[in-house]
Parts: sequence; C-alpha cells; structure tokens
Amino acid sequence: MEFVNATERTKDYRKMKKLYKQAFPSNERAPFRLLKRRAKSDNADFWALYNEDKFIGITYIVKNKDLAYIFYLAVQPDERGKGYGTEIINELKKRYAGMRLFLALELPDEQAPNYEQRVKRHEFYSKCGLNDLPCKIKEASVIYGVMGIGGNIKPEEYGEMMKLYLGGFLSKIIDVRLIE
Repeated sequence: MEFVNATERTKDYRKMKKLYKQAFPSNERAPFRLLKRRAKSDNADFWALYNEDKFIGITYIVKNKDLAYIFYLAVQPDERGKGYGTEIINELKKRYAGMRLFLALELPDEQAPNYEQRVKRHEFYSKCGLNDLPCKIKEASVIYGVMGIGGNIKPEEYGEMMKLYLGGFLSKIIDVRLIE
C-alpha cells in the first residue's frame, strides 16, 4: 500500500473528491476545501492510497502531540472486501506508532437505516485491534462512538487538537467536543 500526500496535483484528485462525497453523508462531511487547506499544516495528513498505481482510497488524519485522529477513511466501492481496509489500518498503526490512534464511528442505533453497516464497521475496526473507548465525540449535530489504541483521550486534549485544527473562528462556531 502506497500513501501519497494528497494535493490538487495528485493524479486522482477528482476521484478522491468523488469518493469523499460518496462515502460520507453530507452532515458528516467537512468542506473538501477545508480539508485540503488544513492538510498544508502540521496538524493534518491527507493521503491518497494506492496499490501498484491503482487508486484505492483516502484517509485523513488530524493530529496534535501524541493524538492521531482518523478523521476520514474510505476505500473505493469496487475495491472493498479485498483486505485494503485492514492493510490501511495496519499501515496507520505503523505511521503513527507511539501515538494514541483513534476514530469516531456511528453509534449502533437499531432504528438507523444503515444499522447493519454500522455493526459491520464496528466489527471491522475491532478485528483491526481498535478498542471501544469510554467516551463519545460530538461534531456539529452528530454524536459518535470512539474506538482506538494506545490509551484513552481526555476532553481537553481533544478540544485542544480540534481548536488547533479548525482555528479560532471555526472552533467557536462548530460544536466539536469529547464527552466522557
């Protein structure tokens, strides 16, 4: 698996943007231009993922100190079920070794139309070695469960990371917080 720093000049930039819009509901997506702009800082990594020159997917990591937040991870629809997701998580564990690596995922709400998908996603991350953490993340109007490795996360650590990532103005108008 090859991780390529994603920019507008990345050869599959349009595919990246299309995958991002397909993989995540609109209420869970940050503006794409914000992602690419923030990825120019030290607080985020935006990766285009390849297997032998074939575009496989994207991942986006927000980071601060010893925290690495898998903000987004998506595999091309026709490449799912081929082991790429596991390979990506294993590579992220290596790249961010020594850091608390975590992600937010939809809660297993039996009333949700994608309940089975939510359960499968949780099982997948569990098989990859991530554990449920004793907290939730609120981002705008959505509350997520949290899975990770390397230790628990405190609300003030998450808050500091997101304030650095979003900047002063956006962090005041977008409700992002960790709930213990």
